[in-house]
Amino acid sequence: LVAATLGTKNDEQKIEALEGESYRSFMLHYNFPSFSVGEVRRFGSPGRREIGHGALAERAMLPVVPPKEQFPYTIRIVSDILESNGSSSMATVCGASLALMDAGVPLRAPVAGIAMGLVKEGDRVGILTDIMGTEDHYGDMDFKVAGTEKGITALQMDIKIAGVSVELMRAALANAREARLSVLAKMRETIEKPRTELSPYAPRFVTIKIRTEKIREIIGPGGKVIRGIQEETGTKIDVEDDGRVTIFSPDNTSVQRALAIVQDICREVELDRIYVGKVKKIVEFGAFVEVIPNTEGLLHISQIAESRIRAVGDVLSEGDEVLVKVIEIDQNGKIRLSRKMALREQPALADKEKLRNPSAANPPRE
Repeated sequence: LVAATLGTKNDEQKIEALEGESYRSFMLHYNFPSFSVGEVRRFGSPGRREIGHGALAERAMLPVVPPKEQFPYTIRIVSDILESNGSSSMATVCGASLALMDAGVPLRAPVAGIAMGLVKEGDRVGILTDIMGTEDHYGDMDFKVAGTEKGITALQMDIKIAGVSVELMRAALANAREARLSVLAKMRETIEKPRTELSPYAPRFVTIKIRTEKIREIIGPGGKVIRGIQEETGTKIDVEDDGRVTIFSPDNTSVQRALAIVQDICREVELDRIYVGKVKKIVEFGAFVEVIPNTEGLLHISQIAESRIRAVGDVLSEGDEVLVKVIEIDQNGKIRLSRKMALREQPALADKEKLRNPSAANPPRE
């Protein structure tokens, strides 16, 4: 029984080794309970056999798993052996391929495995295909071969004799290929290729590339901005050092909401363009207006209206939405705005403003 589960980058397995920290985004775990062979013993942590079989099956699957750039999910496969009288590790490989294709993971090709055996008595030799438990026990070789139609992805051999000749190895590999192709044909009868749609229970994602200078703005001081986006939209956001931003969520609507916020943060203010901005702060000499998220410019008191006004607070209030034109961006990135020029050039957009005191904001000319 093989199950495939898709998760986000936060679900990667962290490994702390002598060489430093690393993360695994593809995991295959193999469980071999005692009841699968008619025995009774207590359940405990995985033994050497389970870890070894899982590692073999994982190695067989790794060459066909899509790269993170194409499929940024964390993938976990769990194989629970329910009955064993043959190579359960090779059955795990077949089941993993079927489970991943059913989940919509774009595998490069399906993988199947077969266990080859050998019986040798003097000069008499017999090569066995798809060995059972007794053939493994009394035979002289357990040779596991996994791969696709085009080639082998993993091998493992246990032998009880002094060695195996090149001719025997060549014959065993040829028989294994024939058996592997037969198994792959049977698998295709169930599912021929990966499903085009992911499981409805898998998280949705979108990946965009931003300028590395914008990473700081997305994360914010102490992670404040990115946490706010995640809490507001119910998403998980991963930001890589190279500027790749991946947004995960159980539903596509939340992904698109978070994407829109991230794109707003990454937008650049354009010179001579007109925006509807929000008044963030009133000062004696003007007002600071947020043109796009986390980007503010100065609207000087002389640029608020065509006529002279006595005090900014008499005209604008914090939270007002005003039409402004970007009239200058200096070498330090400071932005100067003009409301009167925006209204002069685009009077039809005046109704987009949301002011608490619209009459004061548009005083008659003196």
